[in-house]
Amino acid sequence: MKKIYYILFFALLISCSEDDSFEDTSDQEVIEEVVDSTEVELNLAGEITYHDLSKAEQGLILVNDAAANRIYLMEKIESIVLKEWELPAGIGNDGELMEDGSLLVALTDPGPAYNFGGYGGRVAIISPENEIIWDYEYSDSINLSHHDVEMLPNGNVLILAWEKRTKDQLALKGYGGPYENVYVEKLLEVDRSNNQTVWEWNVWDHLVQDGDPDAQDFGVIADNPERVNINYEDTLKDANYNGDIFHANAIEYDEKYDLIYMSVNHFSEVWVIDHSTTLEQAKGNIGGSYNKGGDLVFRFGNPGAYNNVGDRMFFHNHHPNLVAGSNSMLVFSNGLLNADPHSTVYEVELPEVFDLQRQTNNELNVLWSYSHPDLFSPKVSGAQRLENGNTLITEGDSGYWEVSEDGEVVWRFESEGFFWRGYHYDQNSPQILGLNLE
Repeated sequence: MKKIYYILFFALLISCSEDDSFEDTSDQEVIEEVVDSTEVELNLAGEITYHDLSKAEQGLILVNDAAANRIYLMEKIESIVLKEWELPAGIGNDGELMEDGSLLVALTDPGPAYNFGGYGGRVAIISPENEIIWDYEYSDSINLSHHDVEMLPNGNVLILAWEKRTKDQLALKGYGGPYENVYVEKLLEVDRSNNQTVWEWNVWDHLVQDGDPDAQDFGVIADNPERVNINYEDTLKDANYNGDIFHANAIEYDEKYDLIYMSVNHFSEVWVIDHSTTLEQAKGNIGGSYNKGGDLVFRFGNPGAYNNVGDRMFFHNHHPNLVAGSNSMLVFSNGLLNADPHSTVYEVELPEVFDLQRQTNNELNVLWSYSHPDLFSPKVSGAQRLENGNTLITEGDSGYWEVSEDGEVVWRFESEGFFWRGYHYDQNSPQILGLNLE
């Protein structure tokens, strides 16, 4: 099957002129002829509905289909599945290739104490030969990993997790919301050599509330932009959160500045957290490279979440990720089901210096954006900038788009599924070479 792909790919390249698109019937004849000669039924992931070979980025896509609990690698000409992983459990959403070709993947605990969309409970690294290299469980009556994981440059793994807080604990913090239990967000850095947590951050240590002067963390919301209002509730809320009041869904590590970006879906924001702090500093508000401890270094997307000025940009968001070679970031804004449903991908300019000011417009400049009447997914999804300047967009409900800088659709894949993200890899990248596909 792998050999078939390379024959197909080579045949298409030599047969297509610079202006050819995938609809060219001569290309289709080449494909049919080669496939017929092999007498092998191809494993296709879905339908490529458009492909302009002269403009689309060449490469392969790692597909995370949460609905089918599948992670597979497909090529972009016919959507041939080149490799599929044998997962030891269901998907906790994220799966990404490491430089040696192994797969870092979030998996699910079959019997968690609680669960929401994107729950996990287990993180593993799986070799190209489907052998489990590392297996770590984070699931008990209080704690549960979820959604996203990130390999750090030092070889440790950064894990996003929930921590259950009960009615009595919430009362001490001045929580005035409707839920008896609240599931707060935290980050863990785990050393794979001994499975020990070497760094941790918890939003519980960085709250503010203005509802109960006798409770902890009382203050003026607008005067404390570096802290999180535990009683914030979006006026456009369109579902019952059941205590999952933050619902972070993605993390991105910035090695240059030792920062973590966290997408917080129910706040429609991205939070920026200092990773240079010690365990103790991360609980307080001093120390670290930015001398803010674990308080937010910056935040953007929805100034209403902290009673600030400026225009709201995000309406639920996923997959903040840095654009290589640029001081910018892509974020997928899902949009709202009950108000002009469409999704938008934003590229925002990150500040040279993070200076989060109170009662000041802290929102970022938009460098590029893309939307389309047919582009809408209320959940999951994301976007990745490719080497040729195009952007690969994951539309969670239906598949993938590749669009050029001027907004032209140059490639599109459609299939039934629930697509968390798509990771695009060059065929000669270390990640793909490490898979030994030939």
